[in-house]
Amino acid sequence: MWFETVENCAIIKKMDDTCIKLFHGSKRGLDGKIRPVSREFCDFGKGFYMGTEKTQPMTLICNYENATMYELELNIETLTVKDIPLNLDWAMFVAFNRGRLTKDIAPELYRRFESFKKGVDVFKGYIANDRMFVVLDRFFDGDITDTALVQSLSVLKLGIQYVAITQKACNAVSVIKEYRLPAQEKNQLIAQSEENRKLGISLANDVCKKYRREGKYFDELIK
Repeated sequence: MWFETVENCAIIKKMDDTCIKLFHGSKRGLDGKIRPVSREFCDFGKGFYMGTEKTQPMTLICNYENATMYELELNIETLTVKDIPLNLDWAMFVAFNRGRLTKDIAPELYRRFESFKKGVDVFKGYIANDRMFVVLDRFFDGDITDTALVQSLSVLKLGIQYVAITQKACNAVSVIKEYRLPAQEKNQLIAQSEENRKLGISLANDVCKKYRREGKYFDELIK
């Protein structure tokens, strides 16, 4: 079946660089010890989210008065990191973590994804950013097929995120620098975020038209 490959996603035991420079955006600033306690429905579940690019987390927090950016360092030397490739498995794992793939509608698939996190400290994978939110929602709502979704993944430029899902992984994160976003920069980021969403809608429309008769819909895949 199409989802069997999800169990074979690469486990990264060693990397050339054990310390990775990453970025995190906080609406009100970090308070105390870093913990894996993001909101429940995120791309890869509860965790502490960090990106390889500075702009992406900035656009998520730019509407908040005390928005604070952090430059971080993640030491993965003693951590187990699982790399999730950008394909249909990635999209369905995001659906699982966002509550769109429930135990009632797809019990077998739900159990597979539920066990996906065992033994993992950090997930590495692509971010469902402003542009991808639009395409994913259309897929989950049954507006476009899996073929259209996968084709969209190839044209949208998605950033990479590292998600610390255990306290052990969070303990391996060090704050290098922090700063508040000034008002002028926030306004620029708000405009940029809106442009990203418009571009996502435009791309999704083009892909949907091109591949509307190919592939399967979300409800067909989970049955």
